[in-house]
Order: sequence, then C-alpha cells, then structure tokens
Amino acid sequence: MIPTTVDRVPDHTAEAVNESIRRQTDENIARFGSAGPAAIERRLRELDGEWDIERTLEANAAALSLVGLGLGALVDRRFYALPGLVAGFLLQHALQGWCPPVPIFRRMGIRTQPEIEQERYALKAIRGDFAAERPAYSDVVDQ
Repeated sequence: MIPTTVDRVPDHTAEAVNESIRRQTDENIARFGSAGPAAIERRLRELDGEWDIERTLEANAAALSLVGLGLGALVDRRFYALPGLVAGFLLQHALQGWCPPVPIFRRMGIRTQPEIEQERYALKAIRGDFAAERPAYSDVVDQ
C-alpha cells in the first residue's frame, strides 16, 4: 500500500529521529514564541527559506545526475549508470517516502513541509494572527 504524502517520510524515519525533530520544533516554538512579535516575525522569515526534505532530495538528485552525466561524457560511459540509479531512488521516494539519502537528511534535521508548517502556524497562533478570523460563538448562534 502506498502511504499518504504527509505520513510517508516520518513513517520511514527512525522514531528517535522523528522525536528529535519534534523536540527541536517544540523548542523553537517555545523560544521564539516567548521572545515577542519581532522574534516571531524573524523566525517566520527564516521558515520561509527553510528547505524541506523534498526540495533537499530534488537538489541532491539533480546534482548527482549532472555529475553522472558529466563523468559519463568525459571520463567513462559507466558513469551514465549514476543518473539511472538516482532516478530509481527518486521514484522509490515518490512511492514509498524512503530512499537511501532520507535517513541521512533526517538525521541532519531536515523536516517535511508539514513539520515546518506546524511550527509556522503555532508561532502565528501565539502572535494572535487567527484571533480575529473566527466569529464569536454568540455571533453564530444569534444568526
């Protein structure tokens, strides 16, 4: 069975690594959330630039494919196998959420987009961004 997009990477990551990433996210929320609006704004800008696991894998795969093509053209044709291997790993990741670089990147703290968004929305909630968006219960009942 093919796992959901949201669950596929964490499902194929060691639980200790997932816990470390969750703990770091919680620490970020606590640190920046208690530091005031300016710190939250700075952190939100940092989160806008954070690469998720998908972007990291795509860049890594593209770089390795280009290296393989270059080495195949300039050194030895057997290097053409490298882009084929990388393409196979990308397909495996797309279907299963796992490929050989995933455990390495996850241990480095590279998060999934939903993990990044969890921190983003928690900081926005602390800042009060969503307070005015929901009508009061009495406003809904009176209608």
